[in-house]
Amino acid sequence: MAKRDYYEILGVTKSSSADEIKKSYRKIALQFHPDRNPGNKEAEDKFKEAAEAYDTLSNPDKRAQYDRFGHAPMGGGGGGGFQGHGGMRMEDIFSNFGDVFGEDVFSNFFGGGGGGRQGGQRQGTRGANLRIKLKMDFSEIANGANKKIKVKKHVTCTTCSGNGARDKNSMQTCAGCGGSGQVRRVTSTFLGQMQTVTTCPTCNGEGSTITHKCGNCKGEGRVYGEETLSLDIPAGVADGMQLSMSGRGNAGERGGPPGDLLILIEEEKHEHLQRRELDVVYVLHVSFPDAVLGTQVEVPTIDGKAKIKVPAGTQSGKIFRLKGKGFPSFQSYERGDQLVEVCVWSPTNLTNKEREMLETLKESPNFKPGAEAKTAHEDRSFFDKMKDVFS
Repeated sequence: MAKRDYYEILGVTKSSSADEIKKSYRKIALQFHPDRNPGNKEAEDKFKEAAEAYDTLSNPDKRAQYDRFGHAPMGGGGGGGFQGHGGMRMEDIFSNFGDVFGEDVFSNFFGGGGGGRQGGQRQGTRGANLRIKLKMDFSEIANGANKKIKVKKHVTCTTCSGNGARDKNSMQTCAGCGGSGQVRRVTSTFLGQMQTVTTCPTCNGEGSTITHKCGNCKGEGRVYGEETLSLDIPAGVADGMQLSMSGRGNAGERGGPPGDLLILIEEEKHEHLQRRELDVVYVLHVSFPDAVLGTQVEVPTIDGKAKIKVPAGTQSGKIFRLKGKGFPSFQSYERGDQLVEVCVWSPTNLTNKEREMLETLKESPNFKPGAEAKTAHEDRSFFDKMKDVFS
């Protein structure tokens, strides 16, 4: 089933501000919140759908990518998998977007809520996202690539397995909340008694306390270390594109969920080729005699070299097309071409004999451009010439 447009889901437009998007999401999420609609699968789906849309449109980088590529898949692989959009879980929503509503809203009206809870008990703090830059050459971009990289980040403490305690006897159920991570209070008002549910101040919502901290991580459940990641980058990415690898960012505190790994693509410049969208452009310099008499030359491509024929009488600015020698599209089966633009090179240092020969030739009618030739090349840009190639 096709995904709905994120702007349509939130009832906003592409020109809407961040505050307008946040306000609209808050209204929809409150309407379809699971605690307000217990057992209502349709309401839960709408709640998740709105959170997924907000996750993208509230992030400037993700929003720009969505505006450009829509719901394009982000590929797969690398343990955890790249994700473009989707796959929102309830714990992710509460953990990531609880601040949109404020704790009191969920606590007072929905009987508890925010922040990565499971079974009424909150997990530790979610790890921060990790952002890296990944350089790729033309061949890797065209064909896709597996890149193994080392990243420095917070990793789960192996001594305590991430719980922050010295041993299992050092973890105790919180006496303040009985392990639920929440405390309930009943207050009397002129409207009658009202019950409020708030995060337990003793354990900060975790449901347990530590009597003796782990000596390796000092109770944090994570340490700063290094991890080698295997990244399967799909073909067709572009400079400035950002991919997301779920759960491979910094480890969370005391068993909290890890953040995501954000991968910013940096396209390395090619020695001879230039990229224009899906096409590759190469400027071929040929001598004046070769342009007049014709020749066969070898040109560089993304994946090696190719031979092309330059017919006799080829004019400077002529464009030849090597079909399918460009970049694949990231979001379709389309593939670009390689465009070879001919540039006739004129020598700057002539011998006396060469000059005499040219002086003789320039008087020949065949070496004088006529009106037709002048009109054919007058005020024509590179893209005008490309139209001729595809027509």
